[in-house]
Amino acid sequence: MAERKVIIVTGSSSGIGAEVARLAARHDYNVVVNYASNAAGAEAVVGDCTELGVEAIAVRADVADDADCRRLAAAATDAWGSIDVLVNNAGTTKFCAHADLEGLDAEDFHHLYSVNTVGAFQMIRAVVPDMKKTGGAIVNVASVAGLIGVGSSLAYACSKAGLLAINLSMARNLGPEIRVNAVYPGFVEGDWLREGLGDEMYEGVRQHYRDLAATGEVMTPQTVAQNIWYFADGAPNVTGEHVLMDGGATLPY
Repeated sequence: MAERKVIIVTGSSSGIGAEVARLAARHDYNVVVNYASNAAGAEAVVGDCTELGVEAIAVRADVADDADCRRLAAAATDAWGSIDVLVNNAGTTKFCAHADLEGLDAEDFHHLYSVNTVGAFQMIRAVVPDMKKTGGAIVNVASVAGLIGVGSSLAYACSKAGLLAINLSMARNLGPEIRVNAVYPGFVEGDWLREGLGDEMYEGVRQHYRDLAATGEVMTPQTVAQNIWYFADGAPNVTGEHVLMDGGATLPY
């Protein structure tokens, strides 16, 4: 039996990251489940993965800390000797109306960039030495916010726009061994947005995007994970691309 491939999914104790981890396990990957604070959620995802017959470990690491990123990469190689896929999914935000210019300060920008943008770069840097040896794929999880200036806050939109620049540069400079692509989800159902927006606003915004979507549906963690998996395990000879996933809600007229 061939050795299993290995995937690291940052921010995978819940939501999109957890679904990617489970999907990877269903495709016979050994999985590193990463979390910053939700240890119970991470262990639950590990359990889901191991029930599918693969090996999985939970590793606490804050991607804003470069030493943590290097330790997270080392956990994969220490356990299984290689890294085949990195999914940069860890993210954070501050909910603030874009028109509220006094609602954000420099510290907010620095914090969001440290996780959403710098954290993704640091994780890429941490896995490159091992991934270059055997080849692999990196998938960056951005947001429609970074393309059209919407979303939970201006700082969040800017941090995700910066991730696009990283995606393009790394695709150009890490080939031919490593492919680098990004996904840009629109509204994604789940606890993250519900907790940030509150129940009433969440339902209103979800219906708004359903009404706009050509498919009549918003994204779910499962549908986002399926699109991520295309870049992670398929998409031969595709690199430097980014795909908007919003059911056609932002199609031009």
